[in-house]
Amino acid sequence: MLEPKGKIGVREFIAIIILCVGTKLSDDTPVFLYTHMKSAAWMAPFIIGAISCIPIYLIIKVLSAYNNKNLADIISHLFGKLFGFIILLCLWIISFTALSFDSAIYADIISMMYFPKTPMLIIYSLLLVVCAYGAKKGLEQIGSVAWSVLLWIKLSLLIVVVICFFQGQTAFLFPFFGAGKWEVVKESSLRTSIYSDFLYLGFIFPYLKSKGDFKKGNWIALSIITIELSFAIASFLMLFDFAGVRVMNFPYHETIRYISLGFLTNIETFFFPFWLLATFVRFTFYLYINSLLFGNMFKIKNFEYLIPSMAILCVFIGMIPETPTFTIFNIREQLILISTPVFIFLPCLLWIAAKIKGDLMNEKAKDS
Repeated sequence: MLEPKGKIGVREFIAIIILCVGTKLSDDTPVFLYTHMKSAAWMAPFIIGAISCIPIYLIIKVLSAYNNKNLADIISHLFGKLFGFIILLCLWIISFTALSFDSAIYADIISMMYFPKTPMLIIYSLLLVVCAYGAKKGLEQIGSVAWSVLLWIKLSLLIVVVICFFQGQTAFLFPFFGAGKWEVVKESSLRTSIYSDFLYLGFIFPYLKSKGDFKKGNWIALSIITIELSFAIASFLMLFDFAGVRVMNFPYHETIRYISLGFLTNIETFFFPFWLLATFVRFTFYLYINSLLFGNMFKIKNFEYLIPSMAILCVFIGMIPETPTFTIFNIREQLILISTPVFIFLPCLLWIAAKIKGDLMNEKAKDS
């Protein structure tokens, strides 16, 4: 295992999770849910959150059985070097692909909705340069920044949601079950990997001050994110109705351009900086996690030196699609569908393997 250079507390840990997962409400993730669940899309976060409780619980149990090992070390220990390496490689490919295309979507948002005259390559490069610089500073700095900006970012989101609830219509939330009860449950479960960030948090387990912080942070963040995403998706629906919101590429940004505060118009200039801060924190952490995982696979002790190379490769891959708004939308949806079984079943396999090896019995003995 790579030796942690700095540890974070539960506050910083929760802030990182909330900003990484919660920011998904501002990209095209809500569109996936509107497309398949119609007016019941706001229920999806609750169903996804309920399903996610199982893999998150199992990950916590497995990690708690090993004192200072991260998820990469545990996978290698339970499945052997060869199969462990294959599993880690698959996890890294999924994570790095998601990083490349997610960051491309965010660069496209900035380019298309705020700086249409600036070439996307320049915006994308600047975004990843800032994130690479932050990731190079280490997890301790990422957590500190995340905690310091969390209140203002969430306060800005709360203002948007409250305005939407006042200016929107509750009638737009009907029919209550949208495409049908079974359809809502099925489509939500197929997209459980929207919360797959919780699986990758296992790679920074030794970087927390205590394993109690990891357990507490996961459950608190999961509860907050689930409520936050549900209310945000419902607020967009109340403002635009299903017929309008389903054709929008980025409902959050359309919302902040549409709403007004009395005589104040064009208030997107107020909300944009806060969203940009959340974006920087999210992709800074993703770059750090990808470099950490890659370093674990190939036993690279100073994995921080990989971060600039990861950022450059990310830009190259993200710029491949000619029409990111539409092409990457389809790629991201397929990636979500593919990674959902990994998020659900890998923790189950880890728990079963640890149970067979008797490591979970050792953990019980320690607790007693």
